[in-house]
Amino acid sequence: MKLYSAVKAPSPRRILMALAEKGMTQVEVVNLDLGKGDNLSADFRARNPIAKVPVLELDDGTCIAEASAIYRYLEEICPEPALLGRTAVEKAVIEMWDKRVESAFFMPVGNCFQHTSGFFKDRMTPIPAWGEEAGKLAAKFLPVLEQQLALNPWVAGERFSVADITALCTLEFAKVIKLRPGDEFPAIQRWYQAMQQRPSYSA
Repeated sequence: MKLYSAVKAPSPRRILMALAEKGMTQVEVVNLDLGKGDNLSADFRARNPIAKVPVLELDDGTCIAEASAIYRYLEEICPEPALLGRTAVEKAVIEMWDKRVESAFFMPVGNCFQHTSGFFKDRMTPIPAWGEEAGKLAAKFLPVLEQQLALNPWVAGERFSVADITALCTLEFAKVIKLRPGDEFPAIQRWYQAMQQRPSYSA
């Protein structure tokens, strides 16, 4: 298998962390330079027509894009440790929180970065006002995350899951928009320290 990734990009890092948690070291990582537009080539678009990373290419040539879909595939071929839950309730709650983090935190942070930095201005039209609003939306999720982590050791409850991976990758990427939780978020700080102790943190 090959994972088409990009250094410092948060979404591919989600998959790298999942692979590390599962001990799947046999996957070849191909890093693309997004700034130079490697992902816009015809060769890569044949793998993912919307030209986004990550993409997991299987040995038979099948290409799987979107982090949640790749999470699912990895879980099916390597069930342990379970990152998507074991019981019906666990699976539903983990998916719920992963989607919450993705839609209310990950996407707003990404929109803020793209629309205020102009990093991709050669391929999109940045709207600074929308970027600023997206940053405000991202900040509004921190109290929600704090409340959840004040009641649970991990984002989706008692068990570490993909929801923690998505939250961690978003939280660290949010530094590019100068969004950092301070001492007013003690539960997030406690969780963040726990995440830094996991071997997958450096993936």
